[in-house]
Amino acid sequence: MAGTSAKTSSTVEIVNITPRRRWSVGEKVRLIEASMAPGQSVSLVARTYGVAPNLLYRWRKQMSEGGKTAIEANDEVVSVAEVKALKKRIRQLERVLGNKTLEVEILKEAVRIGRE
Repeated sequence: MAGTSAKTSSTVEIVNITPRRRWSVGEKVRLIEASMAPGQSVSLVARTYGVAPNLLYRWRKQMSEGGKTAIEANDEVVSVAEVKALKKRIRQLERVLGNKTLEVEILKEAVRIGRE
């Protein structure tokens, strides 16, 4: 091989492209409960339902943390989507309030000038 140069070309072939699976909340809860059943393991449940074991572990962790949050706060756990929607609404209302405050300041100044 000394003194010779061999060109190697590597090609990558994509064998199977599948769309990402979206799991409903009910399906996630069912899988989490199945993984916590006596005699069941996360790996076995994950293999049975075609879920990555690390994803099932993450769901279990999120469920346990959400439950802790609800217990600590003595309140319901709110979804992230709902929190985002409420934050967006707050920003909109703050923007409107800022505009109205500016209008009031302008009108006060106009009244002061009109009285002089």
